[in-house]
Order: sequence, then C-alpha cells, then structure tokens
Amino acid sequence: MLIEVKSVEETYAFGKAMGQLVKGGEVIELLGDVGAGKTTLVKGIAEGMGIHEAIQSPTFTINRLYENEKGIRLAHYDFYRLTDAGIMSDEIVEMMGNDSVVTVIEWAGAVASVLPNDRLTIIIVAPTEESRRFTLLASGERSQRLVGALE
Repeated sequence: MLIEVKSVEETYAFGKAMGQLVKGGEVIELLGDVGAGKTTLVKGIAEGMGIHEAIQSPTFTINRLYENEKGIRLAHYDFYRLTDAGIMSDEIVEMMGNDSVVTVIEWAGAVASVLPNDRLTIIIVAPTEESRRFTLLASGERSQRLVGALE
C-alpha cells in the first residue's frame, strides 16, 4: 500500500489514524533517512491511541514507554546509534510478545534477528522538504488487518 502526504501535519494525521486502529500486539518497523518523519508519525500514533503526554524521540535513550487510559502501552524504540542491541534484544522480544503493547521501532537493523514475522514495515521517502511517501508492507495477520483498515 502506498500513502502520499504533502505536509508534516498530514504525516501526523496519518499516524493518528493508525493509532486509532491499533489494539495492542502490533509491531511497526519504521525505515527512513534522518528527518524522514518517523518521530512525527509516532507522535500521531500516540495521539490516536489516546496518549496525552509529549512524545520524544528515543534516539539517545533508545526507548520510551507511554500508556493510555485503557492500559495499552506504546513502546517506542530507536536503534539509530547501535549495530548490536545487546540486552535490549531481550527487552524488545518481551514487549513484542505482549498483547497490551504496540511496539514501534526506528532503525530496526540492530534487532532484525528478533523481529516477528507479523509486523508492519513502513518505508518513508521524502521526495520534497514537506511531502512524504509511505510504503506499507504487511507480513502477517495483525499487520494485514491494520493495513486493510487504513485503505
């Protein structure tokens, strides 16, 4: 599936629409260059999930965890600076196996060996300063349900 947006606001709105559809247990892998809009997309997902605290990029902290009023958590990881996740691989496996957690991973190469088959991979390309092109690749039941609901 291909989604094209023309602004940062539309990137955020796309994330919000996705956040309104997740139920927990989904794994979303974000691929894109620095500045492609990955964190903006995650901010939208969080708002759609009903998370009201400020979402910050976990580039330097590696992960951040947020929770909505229904007890569904958003686990946001960023492995930009790592080639080997080390002990973080164990944590991410635990999070991905929890049906009350939506796991979003930026720069997932460091944990590629532990990613589940059922995940939504979103490839983000920035044709211009403001516009973004999202290619959604669903590889399992949960991720296919999510993509189907977005169509």
